[in-house]
Amino acid sequence: MPDAKTPDIIVRPCFQQDLQYVQLIYAHHCLTGTGTFEIEPPSLVEMTERWSKIVDRGWPFLVASPPSDFSRVLGFCYAAQFRDRAAYSKTFEVSIYAAPTTMRQGVGSQMLAQLLTQLRDDGVREALAVIGDSHNAASIGLHQKLGFRRVGAMTNVGEKFGRLLDVVIMQRSLPAKDAIS
Repeated sequence: MPDAKTPDIIVRPCFQQDLQYVQLIYAHHCLTGTGTFEIEPPSLVEMTERWSKIVDRGWPFLVASPPSDFSRVLGFCYAAQFRDRAAYSKTFEVSIYAAPTTMRQGVGSQMLAQLLTQLRDDGVREALAVIGDSHNAASIGLHQKLGFRRVGAMTNVGEKFGRLLDVVIMQRSLPAKDAIS
């Protein structure tokens, strides 16, 4: 049961009818934040294509909803193989975005925890986070809270809102499912 600070949410698979909300959440981050280096928000058609590429490969794409209204989307997260080469088949990059009204309320932690559990259950060995903006304390803190450690940074690789931006790379090893007691 969630504590007083943690919202009561359900983390569930993202369905096509959720994508209009996913697109709106992501558009907000494109237009106002440096966590993504996209400048122009992708259209609903583009977001649908991205979602399809992930779910068609059997990879997780999840949303958070309140238990009282499964049609409401409070955030989304997904994972995809880090690079499209066979040697990376057990290494996935995670991405997570919360709706502006739910940021810093625990929704992201619950979504990321469920995503990592699903990846572990699917046999993934390493999870990577490629975080836009080295000053993105919320995202860096969220990933640290869930066991990620900083393994590198790329400096001045992005430019948004008139600022040069770094990318922080964080990594977490996932224990084999049979190693969990």
